[in-house]
Amino acid sequence: MRRFLLPVAAGLLLASGFLPSAAQALTVPATAAAHPLGTFTVNHYNGLRISPSEVRNLAVVDLAEVPTLQAETQVNGTYAARRCAALAAAQRLVVDGRTVPWRVTESSFAYEPGEGGLRTSRLTCRLAAAVRASETVAFTDGFEQERIGWREITAVGEGVRLSSSVPATSVSRELRAYPEDLLADPLDRRTATLTLSGTGVSPGAARGGVGIGGPVGDALAALDRTFTGLIGSDRLTAPLGLLAVGLAVVLGAGHALIPGHGKTVMAAYLAGRRGRPRDALVVGATVTATHTAGVLVVGLLLSAFTALAGESVLSWLGVAGGVLIAVIGLRLLLTTRRATDHGHGHGHGHAATKRAGLIGLGVAGGIVPSPSALIVLLGAIALGRTWFGVALVTAYGVGMAATLTVTGLLLVKLVDRLEHRAATGRRLAARVSALAPTGTAAMVVLLGAGLVLRSVTTL
Repeated sequence: MRRFLLPVAAGLLLASGFLPSAAQALTVPATAAAHPLGTFTVNHYNGLRISPSEVRNLAVVDLAEVPTLQAETQVNGTYAARRCAALAAAQRLVVDGRTVPWRVTESSFAYEPGEGGLRTSRLTCRLAAAVRASETVAFTDGFEQERIGWREITAVGEGVRLSSSVPATSVSRELRAYPEDLLADPLDRRTATLTLSGTGVSPGAARGGVGIGGPVGDALAALDRTFTGLIGSDRLTAPLGLLAVGLAVVLGAGHALIPGHGKTVMAAYLAGRRGRPRDALVVGATVTATHTAGVLVVGLLLSAFTALAGESVLSWLGVAGGVLIAVIGLRLLLTTRRATDHGHGHGHGHAATKRAGLIGLGVAGGIVPSPSALIVLLGAIALGRTWFGVALVTAYGVGMAATLTVTGLLLVKLVDRLEHRAATGRRLAARVSALAPTGTAAMVVLLGAGLVLRSVTTL
């Protein structure tokens, strides 16, 4: 489908040459590294040790920046003990067919520097169950199952030999060093089955994975780290603030070039509706307003409701955007059919439909907040720099809108050229021009449905 609209491909090729140079020119050292698995993640590790007289578990919960910020109001002198008690209650241990309760023997909680002036946190719980295992041990981690993140289980025998469904060594060093080749496909191990077979120590096994990268992705990642790192600077000077605003514009423009920001949908719409330059400007302005408002609203919700999962909010917004795009596509199909049945007149009803479609397209393009912009806002609020965070989020939206507007203007010019070639008797151009309204409307419907399915799978 994407090959049908050559202007989008041309825009992406131009951008791929621009972004690396921008990253090299503007990158400065960041104050802290971002969490490798993303700022919304809650990551779990369980290290089981089976001996003839007891089962022990080293349970670690590594919270990225956003869940750490949400939990700050709950942290006090008893926080670690309370959370470890909840964790122990949520983890199920079955030994030789009998459910055995855990006992918390030690608990601790600590903060570590994170991204954008925020912090990450680490909860460590040591659990024990005094039981003599002779045949099987089954373990299930049911703690905070709804949160996305890395989930790892290891198991070793001490004085017993194990046949285990999980490895004996931690590939993440107990959530302290996540392997880069697994970040694109993180571990999601929630259960373990162990069979005891006499004395000895069981061997371990390791899992592998494949990471996905590229020069454009690396450049954007470097800009992300620099952008969010500026918020956490101890002294916010005027030059540093201006640099942050400039980076926000560049980063917003770069993120508008990657999949998921409505460029293909906009291309299909403008090509099929015979768009004008001001139509591209309407889409760009709507994207800016929607994205800025979306970041502010989601940021306030995450700050006010500590139990709200940021990744779920973004997924539901993705569903809403996909539904909106599909509805726009269906309306395009209906208006195209009416135009075919009643000639090619463009009355007030068509103009109203077009304006509504343009605004809906802009809303769909900006409705899902960028995680980088969201982290910057939350970090600014935490450091008492709320208005600076709002300014950066607005600049980010302006960058997105600029990319979409320029892409739209190029598309309008190319569509005009296609129309001119069709009018001069070019047979192929005339055929493409005649089929464009129906074909592009169908493409919009399919793209909206695809976005809905992709968002639903992450819920």
